[in-house]
Amino acid sequence: MGEAQQGDAGAGQAAQAQWQQDESGLRLRLSGDWRGGPLLPAPPEPQDSTDPRGATPPLHLHVDGQALSHFDSRLAAQLWALSRSRQQALNTEALPPGLRGMLDLAARQSAGDTPNGKRRPRWLTRIGLDWQARYRRTRDTLAFTGELLIAVYRALRGSTAMRGEDLAQQLHATGPASLPIVTLVSFLVGLIIAYMGAAQLQRLGAQAFMADLVAIGVVREIAALMTGIMLAGRVGAAFAAQLGSMQANEEIDALRALGLNPVEHLVLPRVLAMALMAPLLTTFAAVVGMMAGLLVAVGIFHVELLDYLYRSSKAITLAHAGIGLLKGTVYGVLVAMAGCRQGLHAGRSAQAVGEATTAAVVQAIIWIVIAASALTIAFQRLGW
Repeated sequence: MGEAQQGDAGAGQAAQAQWQQDESGLRLRLSGDWRGGPLLPAPPEPQDSTDPRGATPPLHLHVDGQALSHFDSRLAAQLWALSRSRQQALNTEALPPGLRGMLDLAARQSAGDTPNGKRRPRWLTRIGLDWQARYRRTRDTLAFTGELLIAVYRALRGSTAMRGEDLAQQLHATGPASLPIVTLVSFLVGLIIAYMGAAQLQRLGAQAFMADLVAIGVVREIAALMTGIMLAGRVGAAFAAQLGSMQANEEIDALRALGLNPVEHLVLPRVLAMALMAPLLTTFAAVVGMMAGLLVAVGIFHVELLDYLYRSSKAITLAHAGIGLLKGTVYGVLVAMAGCRQGLHAGRSAQAVGEATTAAVVQAIIWIVIAASALTIAFQRLGW
């Protein structure tokens, strides 16, 4: 039998740990006061014991804590680390209920068990089919949307707690600060659309119709879509990182402790700023895209400048412009909602903030694509 003892000279009965090995396996006996106690001693090397058939019986890890007078979570953490290092399950039947409960909870969380004891297959979680987690995320999103709608209603009534300084700061962050990236992307996308469209129209000798193609495509669809995606990568990620950092630093909890609504103070200014700036950025992106198309048509395919401008003005109707602005506004609001939702529900660590930022961008793009498909089908059905 192998033994290892360790004592603590603190007040009260000393913390003691003793290892034993018998036919049932390794046994660890704990006694005394283990609040802030010493480290557990290393287990002894297993003795060779074989049955008559020559097979080595498996060693089980039993923990006997009936003689414990006091304990804390540090002892539970040491026992759990011991079980993980030896890759053996702990037999905790002889432990106090509180200590046994902590170890059972750790084992259930590690194994991916649900609270009712049913095991979730890990491969479902890896491929994103953890339906319980999806249900929780959907429930949180619906609750967040409801709180935001209530905050908007209070703002319309003039009883909101939102500060004007916060709204002005977010207007600058979402609008003028986003102009460089929106300009660059819109210009390049306009060049691509004009060049690819002209390459096909040139076969029919219809280069003059480039103006119609670029104007309608950019104003109605491309400007809003590209602006939304750029805002998702720049502004939506920033919203998630800002609110996620505040969540990790417990600043949002401090607001709630002071009786302040985080949605009105943090989310509403960002959503309103995006709702106001998104149509302006969409308009600017459309103008830049059309100018890029003009350069391709006039400079490469030798379309008359006045003819291009005339056809562009005829192609852009009030319906096309209104649909483009509506889509840009919807995309901007969805980006702000995705960023704020992920930030408010982020974990309290640096890794959780990074995950929330990534999730905000992915969720915003998915929402934009779904909204674009739904709006396009709806407008086509209405004949607009």
